[in-house]
Amino acid sequence: MSRQAGNRAAQAKAKAAESGESMAPARARPSGQAHDPSPGQAREQLRPEVAPAPRGRDRWSWYGPGLMWMVSSVGSGSILFTPRVGSRYGFAMLWMAVLVAFLTWVMIREMGRYSVVTGRTILVGYDSVPGPRGWAVWLIFLPGLISGVAVVAGIAGLAGSALMLALPGSQAFYAVGIILLSAVLVVSGRYKKLEKLTTIMAAVLILSAFVTALMVFPGWGALASGMVPTLPADFDAFFVLPWVGFLLAGAAGVMWFSYWVAARGYGGELLDPGEAKRGRRPGAEERGWLRSWLVTMGITAAIGVVGASLVNVSFLTLGAELLRPLGIIPEGVRVAEDLANLLTQVWGPAGLWVLVLGMFVALWGSILANQDGWSRMYADATLMTLRRGRRDEDLPGWLRRMTASRLRLRNAYVLVVLTAAPIVAFFLVRDPVSILSVGGIVSAAHMPVVVGLTLWLNQRRLPPEFRPGPVWFTATLGVVLFYGFFSAIYFIGLLR
Repeated sequence: MSRQAGNRAAQAKAKAAESGESMAPARARPSGQAHDPSPGQAREQLRPEVAPAPRGRDRWSWYGPGLMWMVSSVGSGSILFTPRVGSRYGFAMLWMAVLVAFLTWVMIREMGRYSVVTGRTILVGYDSVPGPRGWAVWLIFLPGLISGVAVVAGIAGLAGSALMLALPGSQAFYAVGIILLSAVLVVSGRYKKLEKLTTIMAAVLILSAFVTALMVFPGWGALASGMVPTLPADFDAFFVLPWVGFLLAGAAGVMWFSYWVAARGYGGELLDPGEAKRGRRPGAEERGWLRSWLVTMGITAAIGVVGASLVNVSFLTLGAELLRPLGIIPEGVRVAEDLANLLTQVWGPAGLWVLVLGMFVALWGSILANQDGWSRMYADATLMTLRRGRRDEDLPGWLRRMTASRLRLRNAYVLVVLTAAPIVAFFLVRDPVSILSVGGIVSAAHMPVVVGLTLWLNQRRLPPEFRPGPVWFTATLGVVLFYGFFSAIYFIGLLR
């Protein structure tokens, strides 16, 4: 097979998998058949066939997941929490933003490593961890329910407060309308047509923030002072932890990178572990291709992290230079009005419209991505934990009907968990900062679990030649310790 033909085949298979109903192995079985046991019963996991790896200029067409990840990270972490941190601490926390960026690169690189080598998504890998049936998937699933509700409710509230600045109507009217409209688009499958628009507007917002930050840039001395790893005298872990949890997409975002890499066809087609080819092992040439795929994936991850980090530094600069002198820390239902000072001080009324339109479309895109991404993960987790190893006739009737179709199950999660529940949460709290803080704290506390499971998978499930070396193993362990430390500080504070 030629390299070009192999790449075209991998892309065609990836496109078919991406447009299909499932990105995970769970499938409904005919009545009377038992469902597959946990995938990955074999100790070592390796995709049976490897597509030829791209070389030279051909690699540029494979960097899409990194750009997608970069745009998706422009959510609550960058737009809301980063200016708040800059307003309160100036550049004193810049070193932590850089450290989190490096640790995030390590995380998504290791998530991608598993998918490239095995041809499976990371959630399928978690389902293969030994122990009580599905325990690792439950550890991802249950906190994910809380995080999904909080993120959708908080981002909708933030988008609603932005529309209040330019249009008549209340924050509640716009927040509820955005959630409902997003749910309709996701359930109908039509939201993909809006991805280009949301991506373009997110890019406009990113570019506007970057250019504005350059215009108020205080000089390299201010940035250099922020690179010294010290904590401010008034450091507040309760204030900083949501920022750390959401900075560069959070726990959900690092797992979604695995989905995007697998769906894009890195290494070859996305596999159904229940139907994987048995016995075949890649030859020496294919293993060489696989190592080349890992290099391409690492570059893709770096592109996403570097781009997203520039956005975060830009918003940190705007908070430090424009909001801090005014003593404004964006919060409450009028949070967008406070954030409007980021651009209107420099660009005047035009800046307000860029901020409102950019925030609305970019945040709306985040809601769509969260409703789509979380619902896929919820459906996959449900099928893995409730149907595996059971015959259809052994399941309660309602559960059998609900899980007979992954699409039906996914849509049920969209409507109940990611639409009705966020609307209730919004009306109970109203304040986007408070709602998203809950999601950020859950994300930060969840990160050691997600990364720890991934580290175990890559060390125990991958062939030795594809496992992380000492440097990557140590860096990944550092991620676990970093997020575990911050989470411990937070929960110890709650007990006092």
